[in-house]
Parts: sequence; structure tokens; C-alpha cells
Amino acid sequence: MSISVLLVDDEQLVRAGLRAILESQPDIRVIGEAADGASVVPLVRQLRPDVVAMDVRMPLLDGIEATRAVLRSVPDPPRILVVTTFENDEYVYEALRAGADGFLLKRARPAEIVHAVRLAAEGESLLFPAAVRSFAAARGGNERAREAMERAALTEREAEVLRLMTRGLSNSEIAGHLVIGAETVKTHVSGVLAKLGARDRTQAVIAAYESGFVVPG
Repeated sequence: MSISVLLVDDEQLVRAGLRAILESQPDIRVIGEAADGASVVPLVRQLRPDVVAMDVRMPLLDGIEATRAVLRSVPDPPRILVVTTFENDEYVYEALRAGADGFLLKRARPAEIVHAVRLAAEGESLLFPAAVRSFAAARGGNERAREAMERAALTEREAEVLRLMTRGLSNSEIAGHLVIGAETVKTHVSGVLAKLGARDRTQAVIAAYESGFVVPG
């Protein structure tokens, strides 16, 4: 199965570098490029990429607002990876909260970039769980998040699955840990996301830490 990617960055050199790295793989195709966030929605509608690799800082429309625009206006939206220079960038966390699935460091090695795109396309693992944990933990004790978690009323098994999700485990790894089938895990993950109103694992993990459901360490 081929993974189609849309590159969005105001620096042509960055786009060229990412294109060269991704197109060296037989299962990844770069199907389009954009130099600003304002072009993302029409391009996503036209090209229907599986993954958008989007710079978090752009002059016309940044990656945060572009992410919101895609998720708000495009049915069955693609996975979104925000591309950043610094992993502790406040913009990155806001993009994750807005609905991005993960982030990609511009200084990452080619193999790491390819792995991140594949992982985002699969949607069954959490990218950079330690960094997401650090971002969200710094904002723990959020009363609204705590109330939302209480209203979700997760079952005991769903709670176990969410705790393992916060550690970055994939569905198959969770299945092995709990000694249950992978399809059963997938069902529980879907239940967790639905109850939390989360688009994906990243959103669920952010909710877990911000609500205090999971305490770092």
C-alpha cells in the first residue's frame, strides 16, 4: 500500500529535502507541495493525501490554524504531522491540541522521517510519546479536562488501554501486554476515543495527562 504525502513549508529547501528522503522509499509518494498554510485545505480536497507534513511556523497561516482548518472543513481528513525545528516549541503542543497526529523534527535523520510518516499513516502508535507526555504534564490539573474524563466513564479495560496508550504502545504491543486479541484492543481504543471525543491517540493521551488521569512517572 502506497502512502501519499503533501508537503507544506515556506522554505523550498526544506520541501526539497523532505521530498528526496520520502521519495527514496518504494511505499511513499509525494503528491504535492505548498509554501503556505492558506493553500492546504484546497490542496487536501484536490489531492486527498494520506499524510500532510506541515511546517508549524509559516507567515500567512501557521500550522496550527491550517490544521484546524483541515479538520474543520475536510471530510475524512488526512493524518497531519507538524514539522518543527525545536521539539519543545509551544507551537507544536498547540498544533497537537488542535488535532495534529504528531510532529517531525527538521533535524531528524532520514530513517526517522520515513518512520514518522509511516507511523502517522498507520495511526496505531503515538509519535514521540515522551515529548507529548512532557507537553501535557506541564498543563496537568486542568479542571475542564478532569471533568471531561469523569464524564467519559471509561470501563476498567478501557482505562488500562488508555494508560498503555500514554506509554506509546501500539495496538499489537497492548494486545501482548494484556494478553488479548489485537482486534479487541482496536475495539477498546475506538471506545476510548469516542468517549473522550478524541480524534486520535494523541488527543486521548493529551486528555489523559491534562486531566490527571495519568501522572507522569
